[in-house]
Amino acid sequence: MSSAQDILQSVFGFPSFRPPQDQIIQTLIDGGDALVLMPTGGGKSLCYQIPAIARRGCGVVISPLIALMQDQVSAMRLFGVRAAFLNSTLDRSTAEEIEQSLLDGKLDLLYIAPERLIQARTLSLLRQATIALFAIDEAHCVSQWGHDFRVNYLQLSLLHELFPDVPRIALTATADDRTREEIIQRLELTAARHFIAGFDRPNIRYRIALKYNPKQQLLRFLRLEHADDAGIIYCLSRKKTEDIAYWLQDQGFDALPYHAGLDGKTRARHQDKFLREDGVIIIATIAFGMGIDKPDVRFVVHLDMPKTIESYYQETGRAGRDGEAADAWMIYGLQDVIKLRQMMAGSGASEEFKRAEQHRLNAMLGLCEITTCRRQTLLAYFGEILEQPCGNCDTCLEPAQTWDGTEAARMALSAAYRTGQRFGVNHLIDVLRGADNDKIFQFDHHHLASYGIGTDLDNNQWRSVFRQLVARGYLSVDLEHFGGLRLETACRPLLRGEERIELRLDIKAKAAKRQTKTALALDVDVALWEALRNCRREFAEERGVPPYVIFHDSALQEMCVNLPRDLNEFSLVSGVGERKLEKYGPAFVRVIGDHLSTH
Repeated sequence: MSSAQDILQSVFGFPSFRPPQDQIIQTLIDGGDALVLMPTGGGKSLCYQIPAIARRGCGVVISPLIALMQDQVSAMRLFGVRAAFLNSTLDRSTAEEIEQSLLDGKLDLLYIAPERLIQARTLSLLRQATIALFAIDEAHCVSQWGHDFRVNYLQLSLLHELFPDVPRIALTATADDRTREEIIQRLELTAARHFIAGFDRPNIRYRIALKYNPKQQLLRFLRLEHADDAGIIYCLSRKKTEDIAYWLQDQGFDALPYHAGLDGKTRARHQDKFLREDGVIIIATIAFGMGIDKPDVRFVVHLDMPKTIESYYQETGRAGRDGEAADAWMIYGLQDVIKLRQMMAGSGASEEFKRAEQHRLNAMLGLCEITTCRRQTLLAYFGEILEQPCGNCDTCLEPAQTWDGTEAARMALSAAYRTGQRFGVNHLIDVLRGADNDKIFQFDHHHLASYGIGTDLDNNQWRSVFRQLVARGYLSVDLEHFGGLRLETACRPLLRGEERIELRLDIKAKAAKRQTKTALALDVDVALWEALRNCRREFAEERGVPPYVIFHDSALQEMCVNLPRDLNEFSLVSGVGERKLEKYGPAFVRVIGDHLSTH
């Protein structure tokens, strides 16, 4: 039997182990069980591949994704490792050949899905073979508290019962204390050694911003920073993944949707293209990514807020597995929180589970709203202390501006209380700003002490106040009463004047203050729209003509959507003839270019 070090060098070509790989491997070689928490890209696979080769018999790897088994097996065969998979994609004769190879001792690694493993025929086959170890990959799938729960994983405890002398290793990239404990209990790993590697991925830059114009925000991010890079974009709904994918295709990107509603062949084709070609972008729900081992993913985008920090960490961890610089970029809004809470409330889960999920969601929202180092907060969630700010997240590189929001917060809380704690953000803002709409008069809210006291702040600024109060636990969303905001006990010291509160200053919200009466398309950037209007106005004043003589509003909107960056592209805008191209084109192209470079 070769030593682990010999196998590492001769088979895989690595000179040395990363801690704690060597300890994990030796534990399994010696016949012990292991629970491994190691970040994505941290080298988890070697922890079971090497002991499977070193020990007598075949290592059985339980993997949740059939689509990835072929790639994993192909990779192993390139190293000269005798590997195969058993799943529903094989015809009967091929499956029987693999089964015979297992019985004849001609396999080092066998990949298998949990659904197939627990079948009586498969278990009978394994009992006839010599098994080196069982590796349970993506072990958080066993836990209802984890973010990728798979019911078939619950039956994997039978491995301990049927194969008591075969060592087992359970691996995951993320698990909080509760999930970790459930993995141990459900898999009967009470005697297992625990190995927890550092969670930090220093090459990933974490950036989180407010959602105000998602498509244009995404377009700027891709064009300015990742024009030819491979990446993953996560959305909450299947419909949105397709909408974004086809829209990006129209913008010239090689983008493909991926979600559970697509047929298996389409999903496999899109995944294969992503894995094998350069510069492909996958727009996906959380159905995509588990087990993905593409090293050159340069960015992961979240167009909607994930429901847990575990999900966020796992999904962002798919970027930069080659150790090179990568971006984790996310935009979010209060509507994301409301949507996620509605999804939780509508699930058939237990009340205990819903409460736990609520706490997790609050933690995720807190990560979005903090003004200190994001990496410190992220790592602290998993029990890891980073002594100094990381210097590679948005709050470190561009420290957030804050303002004393004490009085504004008290006004907001008062409005929620005086209206009976049953109205949403929009109505409360109307009360604070003294609106005179039918709903205000219907409920006699124009007689409240809170009515009209908040005219110093605009709608966007008030939205920011309410969002941050929800994030800090001063307010909660009452889903049983159509999203009404309720006061929580945490707000009492603030209302009593015993504490003050610093709020994040939302720069983008201030820019949106200059909203025009023109009904803008959803994908129009307000800041760019205003800059183009200013340019038009200067030309109009210079020539003594109305602004629309220069360009109609529809032409400006088209510029905002298509973002022409040279005169050739600008000539394609509706209403731009040769003369207007010559007279006005350079100035408008320059405005667009300046905007893209600073946003």
